[in-house]
Amino acid sequence: MLNKIKNHWPFIVGGIVVGMIFMKGISPTKSGSHSDHTASGSESSEKKIKFWTCSMHPQIKMPEKGLCPLCGMDLIPLMEGDDADDDSGIVSLKLNKKARKLAEIETTEVIYKEAVNEIRLVGKVDYDETRLSYISAWIAGRMDRLYVDFTGIKVRKGDHLIKLYSPELLAAQEEYLQAIKNLEETKGSELGILRSTSESTLKSSREKLRLYGISEKQIQNIVKRGKPQEHMTINSPVTGTVIHKNGFEGMYVKTGDKVYTIADLSQVWLFLEAYESDIQWLHYGQKVTIEAESFPGQKFHGKIAFIEPFVNEKTRTIKLRVNVDNKNEKLKPGMFVRTTIKSVVGEGGKVYEEELAGKWICPMHPDIVKDHQAPCDICGMDLIKTKEFGFAESPSLRKKVLIIPKTAALITGKRAVVYVENINDETGIHRYEGREVVLGPRAGKNYIIASGLKEGERVVIKGNFKIDSALQIQAKPSMMNPAGYYSEGYGVISGTVSSDENAGLLVSALPSYLNVSKALAGDDVQQSIRHLKEFRKQIKNIIEKNSWTDISEGLVGEVNQLQKELSVIDLDIKSLRKRFGRVSLILKNIFSKYEYKEDIKFFLSFCPMALGNGAYWLQDSDEVKNPYYGESMLGCGEIQKEYGRKIIKQQPKGSTHNH
Repeated sequence: MLNKIKNHWPFIVGGIVVGMIFMKGISPTKSGSHSDHTASGSESSEKKIKFWTCSMHPQIKMPEKGLCPLCGMDLIPLMEGDDADDDSGIVSLKLNKKARKLAEIETTEVIYKEAVNEIRLVGKVDYDETRLSYISAWIAGRMDRLYVDFTGIKVRKGDHLIKLYSPELLAAQEEYLQAIKNLEETKGSELGILRSTSESTLKSSREKLRLYGISEKQIQNIVKRGKPQEHMTINSPVTGTVIHKNGFEGMYVKTGDKVYTIADLSQVWLFLEAYESDIQWLHYGQKVTIEAESFPGQKFHGKIAFIEPFVNEKTRTIKLRVNVDNKNEKLKPGMFVRTTIKSVVGEGGKVYEEELAGKWICPMHPDIVKDHQAPCDICGMDLIKTKEFGFAESPSLRKKVLIIPKTAALITGKRAVVYVENINDETGIHRYEGREVVLGPRAGKNYIIASGLKEGERVVIKGNFKIDSALQIQAKPSMMNPAGYYSEGYGVISGTVSSDENAGLLVSALPSYLNVSKALAGDDVQQSIRHLKEFRKQIKNIIEKNSWTDISEGLVGEVNQLQKELSVIDLDIKSLRKRFGRVSLILKNIFSKYEYKEDIKFFLSFCPMALGNGAYWLQDSDEVKNPYYGESMLGCGEIQKEYGRKIIKQQPKGSTHNH
């Protein structure tokens, strides 16, 4: 018993706190101010105890005060009228001033507000690949002088880079000078073909010099000198910074050998990695604010120019590329920076960017944005509508949306529950109504409300979990149990349950099921599979020979699915236990709803830790043998009910009739 108390100590403490709130809020007390008594009126003094229940096990309902038969905790009273819902049938909880203070309830108003989501990412600056230039040898020769002899130096267009000696270039100059001489000699010739040939030769020899990288000015100098130059100077065709140097003085180069790499750093790229959850907020052309440790307090700006179309399977991130204007060249390639990407969400979940709403943008150059369709000024591609990239189509789109703080929503699986506050002006009692809502995307510390709430309503942002726990104590619909405890068979079903022979037919297949439970408790996979196959076969025979109710048909569906899973040879014990848990829950519900008249004795057991949220199973022993944990925690759980020899659930005194 002591071990059980130790294992459940956190739950016991939580139950005590919720129990205190429950009792303070709905039962009369001797202490407190006169205003608290008068607020409730004379009606509160006439309230009677409906039944006694356990804060940890709300399915326990006793007519008298005592101890919980499951955990030994003192039972608490549930008063008549205090757990009643309003005339509309809405499930809610009433709390007076003391109870609200004890539960530390805080509320806020549901409002229309601009929903801004902010993503913070860290990135690395890199060169703009479109602004890299290679200076290569256009002709074979020897580099007798490198004017730019170290990396990092900045050059301008037209600056000299290399002094090159090349026999081929020397021959090309002589050829050009000879072509000029021949043309002069044929000017007085009467044969037109000679003049035409000379002109053609001159033109081709001049073109050859140009293709060798000789500028027009250098060609004019050759003509002016009247003799070829032994060395030619290769000039820079672009402005930028030399980031690689692959040659040295005296080195021979072949045509095409790369000598320098020059980068234009007036614009750089920034690479970021964003998580999958951030993808919905990121769009092509979106603004990015950048900060660097080197320049505290100064901000740089860029635009998203590329979003990778796939996710990195190792990091589960996507890579973004941001184009950043860097005219002052403060951002250096290799520098780490911090970035902030803000998204304003409008109606329908569309990202609202005022500068891009209803505009046309270039798919290659996000800086080119126009009010109408036109070709891109840089690449000539046709501009496309910004809505294709997820932006709002119209500038008049409503920017404000209905939001609530993220703490207001209790989320479990696919459901989200909020508690709405309603105040009775006459009594001052606050009623908290549990309401299921549909949430939109999360924007920072808020959730966008798709449906379920109206502007002006007040929702609980602190203490909502305590309200939910109090509703669970009353076996009402709550976060974890949308239809209340009774819908899952946890509550006491009052009166004699309906009789159905089909439920009794299951008893013929029950021994095979109980053998599965034993095998799983012993961690025996092969025996578990064998007995499951027997159970499946017996259930199939029962279904074929008898007419089943809807609940029994649910079992058939589970068993059919079980047959498919068992067809896999490498079925592991973890999968077996999950399937066993689902089948066990259906069996439990069937035996809870139908009268059991057979002589086979078995027990309903429950483990609050199994399968994440707790799980039931049936066994033939009165000693707990947990099939979900096996030998590792064989005794974890508790016996909740005994079946056998016409055991029929009876309605306890003082309880209401619940189905």
